[in-house]
This record gives sequence, C-alpha cells and structure tokens, in this order.
Amino acid sequence: MEKVISAEKIAYSYNKKLAVDHISFHIDKCEILGFLGPNGAGKTTTLKMLIGLLIPQDGKISILGMDTAKELNKIQAQIGVCFEEKNLYEEMSAVENLKFFASLFGVKKLDVVALLEKVNLPVDKRQKVASFSKGMKQRLMMARSLVNQPKVLFLDEPTDGLDPVSARAVRDVILKEKEKGATIFLTTHDMLEADKLSDRVAFINEGKISVIDTPENLKHEHGKRILKVRYRLDGEVKEEELSLEDKDMSKRIDEINSKHSILDMHTEEATLEDIFIKFTGRKLEG
Repeated sequence: MEKVISAEKIAYSYNKKLAVDHISFHIDKCEILGFLGPNGAGKTTTLKMLIGLLIPQDGKISILGMDTAKELNKIQAQIGVCFEEKNLYEEMSAVENLKFFASLFGVKKLDVVALLEKVNLPVDKRQKVASFSKGMKQRLMMARSLVNQPKVLFLDEPTDGLDPVSARAVRDVILKEKEKGATIFLTTHDMLEADKLSDRVAFINEGKISVIDTPENLKHEHGKRILKVRYRLDGEVKEEELSLEDKDMSKRIDEINSKHSILDMHTEEATLEDIFIKFTGRKLEG
C-alpha cells in the first residue's frame, strides 16, 4: 500500500514543554486516519507540522513522497486544509471567497456552482458570509479546501458544534472525497464522528500516541461487550450488567427471570471513548 503521509519521530515544544513528543505514524492512499484526543493533547500542533505552518524541531515528514522540509511549496499545491477556526472573508459572498482562494492556487477554471452544491450551500452572489450560520461557514470552509482538487485533505474538527444537518453534509463530502481518491487526516475529540469516518484511529494524549488501529479492532480487543438487564424488584426498577463473555450469563438471566419481572434487555459494546479512557485515563472531551 502506498504511504501518502509519513511522520517519523516528529516533535514540537512550546516554551520547552513538549506538545508533540516524537510520534510516528503513516496514512495510506485513500485512507482516513482519525486523530483523537482531548483539547491540548497535541492534535492541532501535529496538523500544523504536517501542512508546514510549524517546522518540526525533530523528526521528518513526507507527503506524497516529498520531504516537507525541502518541497513544501509543491506539497501545499496538492493539499487542502479545513481549520476549526473560520478564516473567511466575511464581507464577500461565498462565490467571491471561493474565486479568490482559487486565484491563490492559480486555479483558473473553477465550477463554483458545483462546489457550493456539493456542500449544500446556496449560490447567491449578494449574500455576505457575515450573515451565514456556523454550519454554513463550516461547509464553505470545506468547499474552500477543495478548490484545487487536493490529493490530501487535512481536516481540523470539521463537524465540531454543528447541527445534525450541517454535520451530515460535511461528513458526506469527506466520504465522497475519499471515494475519489483523497487521503485524509482528521483531527477530532468526537468519538462518534471518528467511528463513522475513520479507517483507523490514533489516540494522542499529552503529545504521545497510545495506539493506532481500526475502530473495530480496538473495540473488539480492548472493549467489553455487555448485556444490560432491567427488572422490577420490590416496586423499583433495577439494572444489571452481564458480560457476554461470561459463561454463567445465561444462568444469571434465568435466575433473574424466575424471581423478578424483566422489563427489557439489550446488548452494548464498548465505545472509542471507553477505549481511550482505558489507554490514557482521560476523556476525549476537555
């Protein structure tokens, strides 16, 4: 498999405190890597090193087979970036924003209408971005990251704080770009988002990567599958958790059923947040 992004023992410090502590990882062609961690874990610093806004103080990064220390301009011409912070020109329309950004890349033929339709935004040359909702601005940020038809996308918390409709629109765009051949680095502290989008996830905490694997493998190998049973006891509703791996589970269900009135039962598997807490002792949010 072709490695499109490769980071080897990269590190970066702020005021002598390591924000990213000599981490290594790679992303294959057409793969989405979810970079999961709470605020301050090192996600954004890693992203900034990958796209050239920060120079690694140690280690090496290559993108599309090129060394970021030597061929950054060539790399930046082939990548798209969508930051969590909205740095749009608010006194311009969406159309004007996209045309201006395309001119910075030297893109002369841009189907603005198709690009706006892709992210479900209206094509109105009179409406200024200042009047857009947060979700509309985020979708415009996504559209802007695609003006140069990038081979690699870097997305920083792309659905954070969005309403369900806007989040779905952004998610659909991400998956469609992957289908077209894009490789995607996605930072997030949203475990559900990462689970929906990522082929693999990396857990980062205090500047270090704890583990990299597929969400399915992590939940299977490190999670706990349980059966929750709710029943009535002396007029009160009780809930009991039984491990699906416990050989005596059926016996316990029979015991509960013989003595009490079972209200309902349902299975539950571990979430990525459960696994993250197991590895780091911290929650993804905060």
